[in-house]
Amino acid sequence: MRDKVLVVDDMEINREVLTEILQDEYTVITAEDGESAVEILKEQQDEIMVLLLDLLLPGIDGFQVLEIMREQAWIDRIPVLIISCESSAQVEKRCFDYGVSDYIRKPFDNALVKLRLKNIVDLHLLRNKLEEKVEKQTRLLRQQAERLQKSNENIIDILGSVIEGRNMESGEHIKRIKGFTRILAKQLMEDYPEYHMTLEQADMIANASALHDIGKIAIPDGILLKPAKLTGDEYEYMKSHTTRGCEILNQIKGVWDEEYHGLSYEICRYHHERYDGKGYPDGLMGEEIPISAQLVSIADAYDALVNERVYKSAYSKDQAFHMIMTGECGNFSPKLLDCFQNAREKFEALADQYKDGLGIQ
Repeated sequence: MRDKVLVVDDMEINREVLTEILQDEYTVITAEDGESAVEILKEQQDEIMVLLLDLLLPGIDGFQVLEIMREQAWIDRIPVLIISCESSAQVEKRCFDYGVSDYIRKPFDNALVKLRLKNIVDLHLLRNKLEEKVEKQTRLLRQQAERLQKSNENIIDILGSVIEGRNMESGEHIKRIKGFTRILAKQLMEDYPEYHMTLEQADMIANASALHDIGKIAIPDGILLKPAKLTGDEYEYMKSHTTRGCEILNQIKGVWDEEYHGLSYEICRYHHERYDGKGYPDGLMGEEIPISAQLVSIADAYDALVNERVYKSAYSKDQAFHMIMTGECGNFSPKLLDCFQNAREKFEALADQYKDGLGIQ
């Protein structure tokens, strides 16, 4: 089936002439006014390749047709060639502002109309092919990104399982940390937009939080699982899990996404830093500490308080909240404490879910 060309002109002689010069290469349909043109466009918009449009029409004029085409987004798919006796530059500019493809003044030259129309059709077909190619490439890239995302998450899950087994934690510990971190990151996004946190970043940080204690697999059982208070030397050795974890992450750097590696490294090394500079291993202060590590630091502190450990009983959720807010568990960013306070109910609801054995999927 040949491509359809819609010719809209109130003068029959013009419609006949245009039909005569185009019918050898196109299927030509005609309309004598703007209202008829709009009806044809509604019914045959997927079959019309080009619209040849006069501006001076009875009833709905050419500019009104263009306005309707713009409102319906038809002009994005159907190129328009204006053929009009209007000769002012202002009228021509107005047409191009609507998005028309070309403008020819009457009286028109037959050969010029055919040439301009062919150029429009060729460009339209080329654009369609390019759009199809871009759409196909975009689908492939999206599929690759989804596979890479799944691979990143699988690596994190595998390493997280190793950490849990080594640390004698319940299988829910890492899921809780991820959940608390995600809640806090989303609250930060809402309360402090200057951090430019996005949903994608919040999810990535939450996933990477699973590796915050990966360095503990290098800590001897006698220290890691000791039910009593650690000696000074033992505590110093325990603190090395931050830097030892970074060494482990660097050893597998090439097998996963660079951004995930970077976030995991930040969280692993800096989640024990404190806002007042009294943390470890580098003594960073304030906003020198990556926001990813700051988020996980509060999530980890809260989880440690509301759950039983080998060296302590669980605190109540109310106690845990006030211990974090008053600095009993370390010094945190005032802005993140605001976020923590605003997200308190969500933190406590998540803690209750795990306490009741429900967890999250």
